[in-house]
Amino acid sequence: MVNRISYRYHPLMSLIEQCGAMRELKRIHAQIITSGLSKDAPLVSKILFFSAISDSGDINYSSKLFFQMPSPSILNWNIIIRGYSKSKNPNRAISLYAQLLHSGVSPDHLTYPFLVKSCARLSAHRLGASVHCHISRSGIESDKFVQNSLVHMYSACGDVVSARKLFDEILLPGVVSWNSIVDGYAKCGDMASARELFDLMPERDVVSWSALIDGYVKDGNYREALAIFEMMQIEGPKANDVTMVSVLCACSHLGALEQGRKMHQYVVLNGLQLRLALKTSLIDMYSKCGSIKEAARVFRGASLDQTDVLTWNAMISGFAAHGLCRDSLDLFGEMQCRGIVPDEITYLGLLSACAHGGLVQDAWHFFKSLDEHGMAPRTEHYACMVDVLSRAGRLHEALEFMDTMPVEPTASMLGALLTGCNNHGEVELGERIGQRLIRLEPDHDGRYIGLSNVYAVANRWDEARRMRENMEKRRVKKAAGCSIVEVDGVLHRFIAHDKKHLLSVQVYAVLKDISMQMKLEDSNDRQKLDYFDAWEGG
Repeated sequence: MVNRISYRYHPLMSLIEQCGAMRELKRIHAQIITSGLSKDAPLVSKILFFSAISDSGDINYSSKLFFQMPSPSILNWNIIIRGYSKSKNPNRAISLYAQLLHSGVSPDHLTYPFLVKSCARLSAHRLGASVHCHISRSGIESDKFVQNSLVHMYSACGDVVSARKLFDEILLPGVVSWNSIVDGYAKCGDMASARELFDLMPERDVVSWSALIDGYVKDGNYREALAIFEMMQIEGPKANDVTMVSVLCACSHLGALEQGRKMHQYVVLNGLQLRLALKTSLIDMYSKCGSIKEAARVFRGASLDQTDVLTWNAMISGFAAHGLCRDSLDLFGEMQCRGIVPDEITYLGLLSACAHGGLVQDAWHFFKSLDEHGMAPRTEHYACMVDVLSRAGRLHEALEFMDTMPVEPTASMLGALLTGCNNHGEVELGERIGQRLIRLEPDHDGRYIGLSNVYAVANRWDEARRMRENMEKRRVKKAAGCSIVEVDGVLHRFIAHDKKHLLSVQVYAVLKDISMQMKLEDSNDRQKLDYFDAWEGG
């Protein structure tokens, strides 16, 4: 009898294993039901597994199937908990675990890693610690997979002390444990500890390198991130799309166009799939590095049916940053025609475009659209609106807008209004806003300089000088501005009167030569002007 049943459903089992989409799975499931095999545990578990775990699955379908089971086994509970742990709703995995405890079925060593993963994704430290207590009471704390998941959970929740304590208790930590603790330190901004552990790792995989690179990017040390990537190309494995997203982000912040182009070439040469996150990062990198045409080429390079709102946002914001406000607005129109639903970031990009283009009425339209589409304006949206009005010279309207906002004006909003006052010669209002900014951020050098510039525009030199003196009294030091020049893919950083560069002698010699040529051209222009003045006077 067993062999006959096995023979009947074996082809169906094989069909499920070869299944590639939910439409196919539903047909197979229908065949199972009509064949009278709907209570066959191995077959139903296989259907449950595909719908819950597969990238082509449907967690809602698997949930309906699970709750139709009269007595789900621990295997089935683990499948559905695992499915929700990787879904958009990891909270559901926690509630399913609570139901499991009341069902009379005992969780096992495979239940907890997925449960702990859900806590990590939710950054739910207290909940994760409670699950840890359950694990300790169950006596499976020494299980390798459980240990790895706990180290990852505590790291993801920012509790690197507990993560390190658990890591140190593992007799022979594998690469997964090492990666979790390195990533934990990196996420907490302790890059010294992250690098120390990374250097101690007996073996490293692509996750190890990616965690360290991403840590340096999040820490703002973009040069070191690129240096680690160069080391990875020599010593480590081939990078994946996660690595490249971090590396491209570093290029974006540095404005390193040539480096960014090399990274794009690396993606192409190594056959990395241009997933949405990677495509969006490339668009963002080219936009921020000044090559909007290359950004648009990447955007248009793949089917627009394979894009999401993040990709469109990157392109809309890129056009806005380059002052191509009409292109931003036209792209938004195209986005709506294609059925892509805008989000809060979309409207930030549009408001930025309106600020650059002086499109006040359009800005009001987009700002009001947030409420109409059920989105509450964030602080950034209010700041953009202040910027729009300030750039357009509607300074008192901007002030009135700030006074009626449901949020407190931020320094960036006041700074935008101060810049507007400076540009449009509104000294009295500029003075009030500048003094307010200094009270708000007394240790910020730019606030004193901003008010000093307002006074300078009005030729109130004594007050401008007093601002500089106030800075000195408060021991507020002006942060040194720097320039970064990219030559042959190498970044060179300069500050005023900087002589640390290896080629500083040659650099200053060239600058002196350029300066002399500029003076000579200026002298020639003045002679020409004197000549024409004399001719007209004669």
